[in-house]
Amino acid sequence: MRSDLLDKALETLKLGGTLLYPTDTIWGIGCDACCREAVDRIYSIKERDHSKSMLVLANEGMLSPTLPYEARKILLCSNRPTTVILQKKMLTIELADNLPAADGTIGVRIPRFDFCQTLLTKLGHPIVSTSANLSGSPSPACYDEIAAAVMERVDYALPNDDSFIHSKQASSRIVKLSDSGKIEILRE
Repeated sequence: MRSDLLDKALETLKLGGTLLYPTDTIWGIGCDACCREAVDRIYSIKERDHSKSMLVLANEGMLSPTLPYEARKILLCSNRPTTVILQKKMLTIELADNLPAADGTIGVRIPRFDFCQTLLTKLGHPIVSTSANLSGSPSPACYDEIAAAVMERVDYALPNDDSFIHSKQASSRIVKLSDSGKIEILRE
Protein backbone atom coordinates (compact mmCIF):
# COMPACT_ATOMS: atom_id res chain seq x y z
CA MET A 1 0.00 0.00 0.00
CA ARG A 2 1.48 3.33 -1.04
CA SER A 3 1.71 5.71 1.90
CA ASP A 4 1.28 8.80 -0.33
CA LEU A 5 -2.14 7.54 -1.46
CA LEU A 6 -3.17 6.69 2.09
CA ASP A 7 -2.04 10.12 3.34
CA LYS A 8 -3.98 11.98 0.61
CA ALA A 9 -7.12 9.88 1.28
CA LEU A 10 -6.86 10.53 5.02
CA GLU A 11 -6.35 14.26 4.49
CA THR A 12 -9.43 14.36 2.24
CA LEU A 13 -11.57 12.66 4.89
CA LYS A 14 -10.28 14.87 7.73
CA LEU A 15 -11.13 17.98 5.71
CA GLY A 16 -14.72 16.80 5.25
CA GLY A 17 -14.18 15.70 1.66
CA THR A 18 -15.49 12.82 -0.39
CA LEU A 19 -13.41 9.94 -1.63
CA LEU A 20 -13.51 7.33 -4.38
CA TYR A 21 -11.70 4.34 -2.89
CA PRO A 22 -11.26 0.56 -3.02
CA THR A 23 -12.92 -1.57 -0.36
CA ASP A 24 -12.84 -5.28 0.42
CA THR A 25 -15.68 -5.72 -2.07
CA ILE A 26 -16.08 -3.13 -4.84
CA TRP A 27 -14.94 0.47 -5.32
CA GLY A 28 -16.91 2.86 -3.18
CA ILE A 29 -17.64 6.50 -2.52
CA GLY A 30 -16.99 7.50 1.06
CA CYS A 31 -16.49 10.21 3.64
CA ASP A 32 -16.10 10.61 7.39
CA ALA A 33 -19.35 9.11 8.70
CA CYS A 34 -19.45 11.80 11.41
CA CYS A 35 -19.48 14.72 8.94
CA ARG A 36 -23.04 15.73 8.02
CA GLU A 37 -22.03 17.95 5.09
CA ALA A 38 -19.89 15.22 3.53
CA VAL A 39 -22.74 12.69 3.85
CA ASP A 40 -25.02 15.18 2.05
CA ARG A 41 -22.42 15.54 -0.70
CA ILE A 42 -22.40 11.79 -1.29
CA TYR A 43 -26.17 11.77 -1.71
CA SER A 44 -25.72 14.58 -4.24
CA ILE A 45 -22.83 12.86 -6.07
CA LYS A 46 -24.87 9.67 -6.45
CA GLU A 47 -28.13 11.52 -7.18
CA ARG A 48 -29.59 9.30 -4.47
CA ASP A 49 -32.74 9.85 -2.44
CA HIS A 50 -31.99 10.56 1.23
CA SER A 51 -34.48 7.88 2.26
CA LYS A 52 -32.01 5.22 1.03
CA SER A 53 -29.43 4.88 3.77
CA MET A 54 -25.77 4.01 3.20
CA LEU A 55 -23.51 1.69 5.15
CA VAL A 56 -20.34 2.41 7.08
CA LEU A 57 -17.04 0.63 7.38
CA ALA A 58 -15.82 0.35 10.96
CA ASN A 59 -13.19 -1.47 12.95
CA GLU A 60 -13.76 -3.68 15.96
CA GLY A 61 -13.00 -0.89 18.44
CA MET A 62 -15.94 1.12 17.09
CA LEU A 63 -18.45 -1.60 18.06
CA SER A 64 -20.36 -1.31 21.32
CA PRO A 65 -19.48 -3.91 23.97
CA THR A 66 -23.25 -4.58 24.15
CA LEU A 67 -23.41 -5.71 20.51
CA PRO A 68 -25.03 -9.17 20.54
CA TYR A 69 -22.66 -12.10 20.14
CA GLU A 70 -24.23 -13.30 16.85
CA ALA A 71 -23.79 -9.91 15.17
CA ARG A 72 -20.20 -9.60 16.44
CA LYS A 73 -19.44 -13.12 15.18
CA ILE A 74 -20.80 -12.31 11.70
CA LEU A 75 -18.88 -9.03 11.50
CA LEU A 76 -15.59 -10.48 12.70
CA CYS A 77 -15.60 -14.11 11.62
CA SER A 78 -17.63 -14.40 8.42
CA ASN A 79 -15.80 -16.04 5.51
CA ARG A 80 -17.03 -13.32 3.16
CA PRO A 81 -17.61 -9.58 3.47
CA THR A 82 -20.89 -9.14 5.33
CA THR A 83 -22.80 -6.00 6.22
CA VAL A 84 -24.93 -6.18 9.36
CA ILE A 85 -27.84 -3.77 9.71
CA LEU A 86 -28.15 -2.86 13.37
CA GLN A 87 -29.20 -0.03 15.66
CA LYS A 88 -26.78 2.92 15.45
CA LYS A 89 -26.37 2.76 19.25
CA MET A 90 -24.33 -0.41 18.64
CA LEU A 91 -21.45 1.83 17.53
CA THR A 92 -19.32 3.69 20.07
CA ILE A 93 -19.13 6.79 17.84
CA GLU A 94 -22.01 9.15 17.10
CA LEU A 95 -22.67 9.24 13.35
CA ALA A 96 -23.85 12.20 11.30
CA ASP A 97 -27.60 12.51 11.88
CA ASN A 98 -28.40 12.27 8.15
CA LEU A 99 -26.72 8.89 7.76
CA PRO A 100 -28.81 6.28 9.65
CA ALA A 101 -32.14 5.09 8.25
CA ALA A 102 -35.37 6.58 9.62
CA ASP A 103 -35.73 3.61 11.99
CA GLY A 104 -32.33 4.35 13.58
CA THR A 105 -30.47 1.51 11.89
CA ILE A 106 -27.21 1.56 9.97
CA GLY A 107 -25.40 -1.05 7.91
CA VAL A 108 -21.95 -1.83 9.31
CA ARG A 109 -19.14 -3.86 7.76
CA ILE A 110 -15.68 -4.55 9.12
CA PRO A 111 -13.38 -4.70 6.09
CA ARG A 112 -10.45 -7.07 6.01
CA PHE A 113 -8.71 -5.03 3.32
CA ASP A 114 -5.53 -3.48 4.80
CA PHE A 115 -6.02 -0.12 3.07
CA CYS A 116 -9.49 0.34 4.63
CA GLN A 117 -8.40 -0.87 8.07
CA THR A 118 -5.45 1.52 8.11
CA LEU A 119 -7.63 4.41 6.95
CA LEU A 120 -10.21 3.63 9.67
CA THR A 121 -7.57 3.42 12.38
CA LYS A 122 -5.89 6.67 11.38
CA LEU A 123 -9.20 8.55 10.97
CA GLY A 124 -10.68 7.17 14.19
CA HIS A 125 -14.24 7.27 12.78
CA PRO A 126 -16.36 4.99 10.62
CA ILE A 127 -16.22 5.73 6.88
CA VAL A 128 -19.29 5.85 4.66
CA SER A 129 -19.18 3.20 1.96
CA THR A 130 -21.59 3.19 -0.94
CA SER A 131 -21.06 1.77 -4.41
CA ALA A 132 -19.25 4.06 -6.85
CA ASN A 133 -22.19 4.56 -9.19
CA LEU A 134 -25.04 6.95 -9.85
CA SER A 135 -28.29 5.88 -8.20
CA GLY A 136 -30.12 3.33 -10.34
CA SER A 137 -27.03 2.40 -12.36
CA PRO A 138 -25.28 -0.94 -11.94
CA SER A 139 -22.48 -1.11 -9.39
CA PRO A 140 -19.13 -1.11 -11.18
CA ALA A 141 -17.38 -4.47 -10.93
CA CYS A 142 -13.97 -2.84 -11.37
CA TYR A 143 -12.28 0.55 -11.50
CA ASP A 144 -12.59 0.84 -15.28
CA GLU A 145 -16.40 0.66 -15.02
CA ILE A 146 -16.71 3.71 -12.73
CA ALA A 147 -18.57 6.49 -14.56
CA ALA A 148 -16.60 9.65 -15.33
CA ALA A 149 -19.43 11.67 -13.70
CA VAL A 150 -18.72 9.93 -10.38
CA MET A 151 -14.95 10.44 -10.59
CA GLU A 152 -15.38 14.13 -11.43
CA ARG A 153 -17.74 14.79 -8.50
CA VAL A 154 -15.64 13.40 -5.63
CA ASP A 155 -12.94 15.47 -3.96
CA TYR A 156 -10.28 12.78 -4.36
CA ALA A 157 -10.33 9.67 -6.53
CA LEU A 158 -7.68 7.14 -5.64
CA PRO A 159 -5.97 5.78 -8.74
CA ASN A 160 -6.24 2.17 -9.84
CA ASP A 161 -3.01 1.20 -8.09
CA ASP A 162 -1.77 -2.43 -8.27
CA SER A 163 -1.88 -2.65 -4.46
CA PHE A 164 -5.68 -2.27 -4.61
CA ILE A 165 -6.28 -5.32 -6.78
CA HIS A 166 -7.84 -8.23 -4.92
CA SER A 167 -9.99 -11.24 -5.75
CA LYS A 168 -13.27 -10.00 -4.26
CA GLN A 169 -15.15 -7.86 -6.77
CA ALA A 170 -18.73 -8.29 -5.59
CA SER A 171 -21.04 -6.51 -3.16
CA SER A 172 -21.24 -7.75 0.40
CA ARG A 173 -23.84 -10.07 1.84
CA ILE A 174 -26.35 -8.09 3.91
CA VAL A 175 -28.02 -9.36 7.07
CA LYS A 176 -30.26 -7.58 9.56
CA LEU A 177 -30.14 -7.93 13.31
CA SER A 178 -33.59 -7.65 14.89
CA ASP A 179 -34.17 -6.17 18.34
CA SER A 180 -34.61 -9.75 19.61
CA GLY A 181 -31.19 -10.74 18.22
CA LYS A 182 -32.53 -12.75 15.29
CA ILE A 183 -30.50 -12.61 12.06
CA GLU A 184 -32.35 -12.20 8.75
CA ILE A 185 -30.50 -12.50 5.41
CA LEU A 186 -31.47 -9.63 3.09
CA ARG A 187 -28.94 -10.18 0.29
CA GLU A 188 -26.93 -13.33 -0.23
